[in-house]
Amino acid sequence: MTARHHAPRRRPWPHRLGLLLTALLLGGCASFSPDGGFGPVQQAAQSRLGKDLVPARTEAEQQALQPRVDALLARPLSADDAVQVALLNNRGLQAAFQDLGITGAEIVQAGRLPNPGFSFGRSRQGDEREIERGLHVNLARWLALPLVRPLEQRRFEQVQAAVAGRVLEVAADTRKAWVMAVAAEETVRYTGQVMQAAEAGAELARRMAAVGNFNKLQQAREQGFHADAALNHARAQQARRATRERLTRLMGLWGAQTNFTLPERLPALPPEPAEQPHIERLAMAQRLDVQGARLAAEHTARNLGLTRVTRFVNVLELGLMRNASNEGPTQRGWELEIELPLFDWGDARVARAEAVYMQTVHRAAETAVNARSEVREAYGNLRSAWDIARHHRDEIVPLRQRIAEENVLRYNGMLIGVFELLADARVQIASVNAAIDALRDFWLAQADLEMALIGKPGLGGSAMTGSPAAAPEAAAAGH
Repeated sequence: MTARHHAPRRRPWPHRLGLLLTALLLGGCASFSPDGGFGPVQQAAQSRLGKDLVPARTEAEQQALQPRVDALLARPLSADDAVQVALLNNRGLQAAFQDLGITGAEIVQAGRLPNPGFSFGRSRQGDEREIERGLHVNLARWLALPLVRPLEQRRFEQVQAAVAGRVLEVAADTRKAWVMAVAAEETVRYTGQVMQAAEAGAELARRMAAVGNFNKLQQAREQGFHADAALNHARAQQARRATRERLTRLMGLWGAQTNFTLPERLPALPPEPAEQPHIERLAMAQRLDVQGARLAAEHTARNLGLTRVTRFVNVLELGLMRNASNEGPTQRGWELEIELPLFDWGDARVARAEAVYMQTVHRAAETAVNARSEVREAYGNLRSAWDIARHHRDEIVPLRQRIAEENVLRYNGMLIGVFELLADARVQIASVNAAIDALRDFWLAQADLEMALIGKPGLGGSAMTGSPAAAPEAAAAGH
């Protein structure tokens, strides 16, 4: 018996091709994150605002938020309650949340390998029939995939920062709108008192002039006071409507929800404004626009390296073929297609990438300079607004109050007339109204400072990112 040794049988090429495709598919599979990338945005809202943030991806989820919104609107609306309602109910903000889903889907798409191409041909010449089969895979895009993924991840982080900035911006705008609306309510109340005093003086002047105890000049003066008071009251009512509607828009309210109530007065002036000697350093550490500019510069720098690496590899395709004919044996083989850099050496793409990189560097530096200036200006405005509001509260209003009390004593002693008493009452109410405006300006300055410490981020680096869906192709092609 003769023993025969057979060489190991090689697996047929279709089997090897199947293993190769399986490896490619597993390497190119990208999946969606469980929360859609919303976690950092929620964390920013919780840490910086102390408020809840809930994305409404469907209309049913939006309706599920309404009981909580209605519960907040059922009581006099505080500034914190108004901010919470806006974060839950502002449809523009909910639309901004969808940017995370859109960008996430684009990044998942960018992280997947392109589908392979299959070609099939059949030809016949006389009795000879020939069948051609081909399979093509874009190797350039496959090789560039490890470089593309970090770029796309940084782009997604930029979108997250932009959405978080939008959340904080809506919160700051809502707080300022609440301050304006409450101050307008107070102003309407005090201008109404001024108008009542002016109306009483005008009526008294008319009666005294009718019996000959008042001349026409004195009567005209009292009527002029009444006319001015009525005009100021009408303007205050107009401002109240405008500020209330702005607050309504920011909170996303309509229908019966617009009948919310506001407190009668603004919060009291704090004893001292917070001392922040290192406010510039704090702004550089937490401003979202500075962070976005830094990410844009890093993104562009890495994209510049990718452009230099792939400057000569614009087209690289691998193809497998199998031709069968009834007149001869089956033909099997492969082909590799590559572009020859005879006319375009990629230097223009590299020069463009370098120019865009320097552009992002200069913009990042500009953002940092502007951030430092904005936070210094906002802090200076806050200190000045606090000094002015304190001066009104501690000096002007008490002084007017003492003058009013002395005039009442003089009126009771018949040392002054009723018109002098009414004129003094108008001045006193006007001083209270000015104090309200000063307190309003302080709380507005406080909101402006909080926003200056946050910044308004943008995506940044748009010149290099280009179309999101085309990012893998651009990276593979050296763009």
